[in-house]
Amino acid sequence: MNATIALGIVAVVVVATIALGLSAVRGVKMDPQEFIVGGRRIGAFLLWLLLAGEIYTTFTFLGAAGWAYTRGAPAYYILCYGTVAYAISFFLAPPIHRLARSRGYLTGPDFFVDRYGSKLLGALVALLGFLMLVPYVTLQLTGLQILLQIAGYGAFNSLAAVGIGFFVVAIFTYVAGLRGTAFASVAKDLLVLLGVLFAGVLLPIHFFGSPAGALDHVIADHPNWLTLAGPTAPNGITWVITTTILTGCGFFMWPQSMAAIYSARSEDTLRRNAVFLPFYQVMLLLVFFAGFTALEVLPGLKGPAGDQSFMLVVAKYYSPWVVGFVAAAGTLAALIPASGQLLAAASIVGKNVFADYGVTPDAAAQTRMTRILVLVVALLAFGFWALAKTSLVGLLLIGYNGIAQLVPGVVLGVTARRPQAVAVGGGIVTGLILLIYFAAAGTPPILGVNTGLIALAANIVVMALLWAVLPRTAPEPAPATA
Repeated sequence: MNATIALGIVAVVVVATIALGLSAVRGVKMDPQEFIVGGRRIGAFLLWLLLAGEIYTTFTFLGAAGWAYTRGAPAYYILCYGTVAYAISFFLAPPIHRLARSRGYLTGPDFFVDRYGSKLLGALVALLGFLMLVPYVTLQLTGLQILLQIAGYGAFNSLAAVGIGFFVVAIFTYVAGLRGTAFASVAKDLLVLLGVLFAGVLLPIHFFGSPAGALDHVIADHPNWLTLAGPTAPNGITWVITTTILTGCGFFMWPQSMAAIYSARSEDTLRRNAVFLPFYQVMLLLVFFAGFTALEVLPGLKGPAGDQSFMLVVAKYYSPWVVGFVAAAGTLAALIPASGQLLAAASIVGKNVFADYGVTPDAAAQTRMTRILVLVVALLAFGFWALAKTSLVGLLLIGYNGIAQLVPGVVLGVTARRPQAVAVGGGIVTGLILLIYFAAAGTPPILGVNTGLIALAANIVVMALLWAVLPRTAPEPAPATA
């Protein structure tokens, strides 16, 4: 009976949210521009929700609490990197938007094709974005399994439930495109806000009288839990700083984030969002309080099990009605961002591999191919999820290490003097080779430095050397104007 109530609430909320998204695109003709970037007409409020939706996912809902539970102070990087990213976007997003509008970009790789005059570089960037989005989507599935398993009180097969829920959203993405996802984000963010307020405020009050009381208990029982370790320690202060830099720089390199920039109504819309998005970070602080509360109330969870921490507390001490609404919030935090990620992964391959090389010769064929690829990406992510056994934060860092290798090409791409395509591509490939080596060798942070940032530094060095020694083979395209 408990499972029926909790999962019933989850199902009703998910269906209602999908219905909201579908209503937003009723009667809208889906060409590539409308399907991929919402017709470039998304205003400040919807864009705020769309951009926030890319960071406030099931990772926020469960992973941040899980790291607060299992690692303590190193989780601070999660609070920092979004704000760093928004500060960077204030300066970087408007010129990217200007170029996209004047030159008709639909995907992140389109930027590389135009600015560096190379379809091959665009295809490389598309494949990189595609591959890095698979662990990001897998992260949502991992979180979804945790939520449905707990909301089902062990009475239902969570694997089947995850499969059904995820492929319902894949079909929704197939039909609704970016605009439908943006409207669904309205319901998702409202419910996630309520869920986070419950987890980060009411849980500590219930057990310790206040959030401050929860911190007092953590400090008393785990004296060093809220203090960062030394510079060379695993997950110490150097790791936190370098990981914040890496993820902050890489945030807007994701294909779905580039698509959100392209979809904005104006450059001022992007600047306003850069100013107000950091306020969303308060939600993360509340999630930390949920993790700290769970550490005291339900100690002993290890590794990836820490991601379940505060939901296990909710299931143990609250009614199935509360469990259902909190799980519904987390489910939306998994499914709606996954919708944008599926669309982004499908779009970059559909446009920069199939369309750019003549496989889909017209707009109708491109839209059709993109829709098919949405389902293909969903199947790949589902397969990877069934095999992957790591924490939510671990999955996110895998993706960020790779996608951050695009930073030099994007930053230099908005300038008048740019390196050759082969220099940019050589840097990206160097960074990826290092990342593969580090992953295969199980290399820990070197002197405390995040290995992703080391790969990015090598990327920049190789790009700079190639830029200096290689001849220019063609005139550079002139910068776009508004």
